[in-house]
Amino acid sequence: MKILDNSDKHLQSILPRIIYEKLNKEAIKIKFIGGGSYGRVYKVFLSDGENIAVKGYKLQKMHTEEAHQLDFLAKNTSVKMPTVLFTYEDDDTAILAMSFVEGQNVLNPVYLLKSKRQKQRFADEVISGILELHSVTNDKFGSLSNPIYNSWYDYYKTERQEPWLKALKKLSDNEKFDKKKMQLLFDATRIFNSLPKENTVPVLIHGDLNIMNIMADPKTFKLTAFIDPCGSIWADREYDLFQFRNMWGDAYGLYETYKRKCPLSEFADFRVAYYGAMLEASMRLKGGHTIPLWEDLNFARLKKEMKKIKEKI
Repeated sequence: MKILDNSDKHLQSILPRIIYEKLNKEAIKIKFIGGGSYGRVYKVFLSDGENIAVKGYKLQKMHTEEAHQLDFLAKNTSVKMPTVLFTYEDDDTAILAMSFVEGQNVLNPVYLLKSKRQKQRFADEVISGILELHSVTNDKFGSLSNPIYNSWYDYYKTERQEPWLKALKKLSDNEKFDKKKMQLLFDATRIFNSLPKENTVPVLIHGDLNIMNIMADPKTFKLTAFIDPCGSIWADREYDLFQFRNMWGDAYGLYETYKRKCPLSEFADFRVAYYGAMLEASMRLKGGHTIPLWEDLNFARLKKEMKKIKEKI
């Protein structure tokens, strides 16, 4: 997949022209407001007073995939999500323009100062919204448009586990991925594959609902929106949960609230930790921006859960 130019200089220079061509409106001001592993997001102030969000991507096709996921998810949850306005691509650029949603993502440390009661109310709102998505089911596991797997474990082993481990092993052999982490993934994989296979139902997942992608009103701490789906598929519901624990997600009790509202499998804590460590390691395979702290936290959690599960099995 081709690497695109999503540098600030490039995007700032081309966005006014593209926005005028697509919306027939002038961009009065363009303000960078954040970015993730694969994209940079801007708040654009338009000539008619409207504000929109525009995201420039590092990889081809990601803009159309996210646009499809946003449209699909928005139809299946009462939580507000950005409305897709247009997509654009050329040889060097991929862009998604969306409605601008109010609020600040709860990665902001100011939310940590909220009371225990406020945090629990917020967690209840988030989990109610995600359970609406998880109530939407399908016959097969896999992509939103073409799910083909009868078993979640067949899908995960074929599409994620085996290719990721093979590629990570190559990186490790070339001193580009920590060998101790590589060995931990191999050991955890043996445990994961030996556990009883749950008879799970394919559900609709967001795919990237970490605290950077959950928006709240900074004054009231009420949920305002879910944003930035990535990897939204038909999956085992437990695969959507490891993102709740990234960074200081545990401070809001999102994962524990989900477990109280919707009991999980006997080995869910281990599986969720495994999914998290595997995905964080895989970021380096797809040209994404890796965050060492996030990766280290996920591997530390996996190591802890491995110790606990060895006492059970």
